[in-house]
This record gives sequence, C-alpha cells and structure tokens, in this order.
Amino acid sequence: MFNLILFGPPGSGKGTQSEKLIEKFGWIHLSTGDLLRKEIANATPLGLEAKSFMDKGQLVPDEVVIGMIGSALDANPAAKGFLFDGFPRTVAQAEALDALLSGKGSEITLVLALEVGQEELVARLLNRGKTSSRSDDRDENVIRKRLVEYDTKTAIVADYYSQFGKVAKIKGEGSIEDIFQSLSAEIEAKQPA
Repeated sequence: MFNLILFGPPGSGKGTQSEKLIEKFGWIHLSTGDLLRKEIANATPLGLEAKSFMDKGQLVPDEVVIGMIGSALDANPAAKGFLFDGFPRTVAQAEALDALLSGKGSEITLVLALEVGQEELVARLLNRGKTSSRSDDRDENVIRKRLVEYDTKTAIVADYYSQFGKVAKIKGEGSIEDIFQSLSAEIEAKQPA
C-alpha cells in the first residue's frame, strides 16, 4: 500500500493537486478538512465544535482528527493507498498516524511538501474566500494567524519525516500542470517497479 502525505500551508494547492493525484494513482483521498467541512455543513456536534476552532484560525483537537482517520482506514481495507491531505499537522499526530499504520502493517511511503511564499498564500486564500463557503478564508487576519499556526506547529512535521528520508520538497508556484508533473515524478520514483 502506498501512503502519501501531501503537505503544505493553507492555500498551497493541496486540494487541487490531490484531485489530480487521486485520479492518476487510484488512491483514496483522506482530507481532514473535507471531512470536517462535511460535518460542519451537516451541523453535527463534531462539526459545530470543529467550526468554533476553525473560525478562530485554530487547529481541531487531535483526538477528533485521529479518530476520523482510523475510521476511514478501517472502512477501506482493500485500498491501493491513501493520500493524506491536511494531516498530520503536528509531530504528535504524525507519531499517532505512524502507530496507527504500523498496527495495520503499513507506513507512510512519501511526504510531498508544497512550498509557496506567504504573500502568494494570503492572496490565494482571500481569492478562494470570495467563492467558497469557508469563513476562515475571508479575513486576512485569520488567514495570517493560520499561516503562523502552520509555521510554528505544522512545518516541523516535515522535519519529523525527514529523519526517515521520506520528504521531497516541491515548488508550489507555477502552473497546476507543472506542479502536478513534479509531484508525479517523485511518486513514481518511490513506487515499486
């Protein structure tokens, strides 16, 4: 099983590239953001709790996210692989994910880190906020807080996986197709022949 983490700050293009990678490689897409937004749209207790954190630019608590991931893995035992989008966001989550996968006889194969400049990220998120239902994409102060949160808590996850030689950094600016080709080349280099 091929397990990929697509990594990058909010607005780096994870969602766009995930769709293309899923189509090409036939994996199951696990986007914690999409799962949480579905819960919010359905106004479930989990969704309402998550929304209160997201509206403040804060991360949703680990136990909520880990539980969702475990359920998704169990629901898809015959999967060719999983693309983790927006998870893990902390070293504790990375360690919990590794333990969860290890218990299922698997591991993270590759971490692809999209790198995009901060002002480009702010512009992308504000633009996305004009057409999406995401309240956290409409306020520049909340966006900047999310980027600081990413830099202080999430960026170190790449360091964690780097110690195992699993991280490849990809420039996340340029055409969607060029970025996709760079991501695909890294994946193909890690797949068994």
